[in-house]
Amino acid sequence: MTGTATRYLYLVRHGEASADESALTESGRRQASLLGQRLRDVPFAAVHHGPLPRAAETARLVGEQLRHAPLYTSDVTGDYVPYLPPKDELPPESAEFYLRFLADTTDDERERGPVLAQQALELFAGPAQGEEDRHELVVTHNFLVAWLVRDAMHAPKWRWLGLHYGNSSLTVIRYAPARPASVLLANDMRHLPAELRWTGFPPEFHMP
Repeated sequence: MTGTATRYLYLVRHGEASADESALTESGRRQASLLGQRLRDVPFAAVHHGPLPRAAETARLVGEQLRHAPLYTSDVTGDYVPYLPPKDELPPESAEFYLRFLADTTDDERERGPVLAQQALELFAGPAQGEEDRHELVVTHNFLVAWLVRDAMHAPKWRWLGLHYGNSSLTVIRYAPARPASVLLANDMRHLPAELRWTGFPPEFHMP
């Protein structure tokens, strides 16, 4: 994407969800509210979020803390598999692991996901039009955060696999004109107290 102004893209995985994923847990609601408090002074031009309840509720709770930032719902910011690599594209030592992980992907997901992922890159991955810096918030799911970070790092398409983001963690990418993208923050949880951090991760991923 070409543009004349710097874009700051704030990426957030939704708050902790209930077992059936129909709503946020109490912890998830607290995570979202605390994130909103952290971001309340950022002059967001827009808040984009996926249509599923856990992302929509997170965006609403964050948005309540912000200054007149409009909320937009779209499938582009939803939960989908962005890219399915062939076996020979994956590292030999982890190929079978990733292929098992992706084995339950439906034909519809295999067709629709890459289309949405490309649209996400076209919408968000690059400098903005205009003369002023643009700040945008995307409340989404782990896969899309990983996909956009992978792209910012110029990593191969398969490398969205293996990237993990905590509930209501904050990742920020800076897209400046005529410069490579910069990942300014990744998986930042400093706005959360210890008991609300690392949800969404298996225990072996937890750090002090």
